[in-house]
Amino acid sequence: MGKTFWGSDKPHQALEEKEKTEEELWVQYRKKRDPQIRETFIKQYAPLVKYVAGKVAMGMPHNVEFDDLVGFGVFGLLDAIDKFDPEKNVKFKTYAVTRIRGAIFDELRSIDWVPRSVRQKTREVEDAIGSLEAQLGRTATDREIARSLGMDEEEYLKTMQRISSTSVLSLSDVWFSGDENDKVSIGDSIESPSSLNPDIIVEKEEIRRVIVNAINDLPEKEKKILVLYYYEDLTLKEIGRVLEVTESRVSQLHTKAILHLRSKLTNIRKGIV
Repeated sequence: MGKTFWGSDKPHQALEEKEKTEEELWVQYRKKRDPQIRETFIKQYAPLVKYVAGKVAMGMPHNVEFDDLVGFGVFGLLDAIDKFDPEKNVKFKTYAVTRIRGAIFDELRSIDWVPRSVRQKTREVEDAIGSLEAQLGRTATDREIARSLGMDEEEYLKTMQRISSTSVLSLSDVWFSGDENDKVSIGDSIESPSSLNPDIIVEKEEIRRVIVNAINDLPEKEKKILVLYYYEDLTLKEIGRVLEVTESRVSQLHTKAILHLRSKLTNIRKGIV
């Protein structure tokens, strides 16, 4: 029998690997890049891809197939296995979820399924937020953003609802530090509420500090949603129950948080603030 993607053609070797701890396997894989160990990890963590795809699918339109999301996510799992460093004191599951989700969103953006009108409106809102917050030196309110867009507040909230229900906004946006192989994503910088402290971040400290500070500047509810979604790994429905708001409201607040963050970080990059 030939070797399969999810399995092994060497059962005795697989048995030996099971007898080792996962930590030992990661150390061995980092040193030797043994394809058999890689297959072991793929098989072990394959269910994680379906789990993340299921979470993403909850906020997607009906024309996005679950199986497609799973296929996109597999690339994220493979990337996570190849790049994971066990010495960073981060659980692989936590690291892999970020990579899988990022791979799904990257692929969705690449196939460009979002309506042009929604993309244009998203850019308009993001630009308005960036300009306002550069002037104000703080997070802009809904009323201020609506006024800058020539809308009343109700129309603005409807616009945000449309963006949140049809667009692909996530924290997989990347800030580069040094070369292409040395990068930090916004999502990677979200820590638990007790550790949202830039002083504890060692690698790529300055960029992480900027991102963490930007997250801390968000309104409390938006910040909490980001932590619950990206760190605690709750679904939008579960977050809604925690915050006692509807799932659609959580989706809207998530979108607002992403737009505020991206605008603020873009301004920092440009040296505006």
